[in-house]
Amino acid sequence: MTLRRARLTCASLLLLFLVPTPGLGGRWSGTDGVEDAAFWRMFSEFSEPSGFFQSDNLVSNEMTFPNLLPEIASRASGQGAYVGVGPEQNFSYLAALRPRIAFIVDIRRQNAILHLLYKALFELSSSREEFLSRLLSRPRPRHLNERSSVAELFSAFAQAPTEASRFEKNFKEVKKQLQKKHGFALTDEDLAALQYVYSAFFEAGPGLQYSFGSNRRGRPFPTFAELMTAVDAQGNARSFLATDEDYQVLRELQRRNLIIPVVGNFGGGKALKSVGSHLSARGFKVSVFYTSNVESYLFRTEDWRGFYDNLSSLPTTDRSVLVRSIFGRYGYGGPPLPGASPSPNGRSESLHLDPIEDLVAAFLRGEVSTYDDLIARSK
Repeated sequence: MTLRRARLTCASLLLLFLVPTPGLGGRWSGTDGVEDAAFWRMFSEFSEPSGFFQSDNLVSNEMTFPNLLPEIASRASGQGAYVGVGPEQNFSYLAALRPRIAFIVDIRRQNAILHLLYKALFELSSSREEFLSRLLSRPRPRHLNERSSVAELFSAFAQAPTEASRFEKNFKEVKKQLQKKHGFALTDEDLAALQYVYSAFFEAGPGLQYSFGSNRRGRPFPTFAELMTAVDAQGNARSFLATDEDYQVLRELQRRNLIIPVVGNFGGGKALKSVGSHLSARGFKVSVFYTSNVESYLFRTEDWRGFYDNLSSLPTTDRSVLVRSIFGRYGYGGPPLPGASPSPNGRSESLHLDPIEDLVAAFLRGEVSTYDDLIARSK
């Protein structure tokens, strides 16, 4: 090897270590993503042991989210990050916010597996029609196209027949996408959970609800179709399937490995702190943290203290907000809350934005010590 060639080789190696690598460090450009190995490392190493929850929660039970999406969109930032919990409602927030990276942190490993299912389906499906055809294992109605409304999509798929052979074919493609293409080391238990959550969409179709199968509970819950076709106060549909543009935003985030599921208790000592450290090291700020009504459960134990400690460790700005949902009848055990919006399913429900830095400061001053304190902040 000549001296000149040796110098060029050394320079190239040095440059390789200095240039920010997606998923490993530095700031990402708009075209960057996370490498498969880094995605799986975060999925595995940030996660805590799976915990118990009383329902499968395969789809959301919150109908009023469209009213919040314009405000969510206003929180967009060049270095913004998103943290959320639960199933598909996160996608509607992500489509509005369009962050640089997102983490979905949930106490149930099954929820993380559900998001891996979604990841594979987004990647395999170039359009909303194809996505729903794969998700529901039903043939794609020929008259649908990128201009079809979300109501038209679900009306058409509600009439399409289910096909067991299509489900089996799709499930094989999903496993191939996750295991072969990405190289994710799914366990036998993960694969069983993957089949379970996928079969729920096959069996229940657009009528899938928050509770499913043996975990079904006796309360009225919105269906997947109702959630996806929900409208805001002006009558505009705003779910992530409302427009082809929003769907493509989500698909691109998934293709770049930028929606990362993590198993963790909000009050635990690892998951949220790991997410916070990762974001801080790369110069990201949490724009939106969607907590649903998890706080109502945290205050039934001492985990609430750990949560606000974890919240204080996240990188934020004075515009960072926590999205809190409150169910007047069931969310905290009391009567319907004043000002809560009635839902079509008969449950009193409302969503509120709480500035994260103000919330943390109130906690540190001792002004947040009960769930009622949060209720007061949310009025």
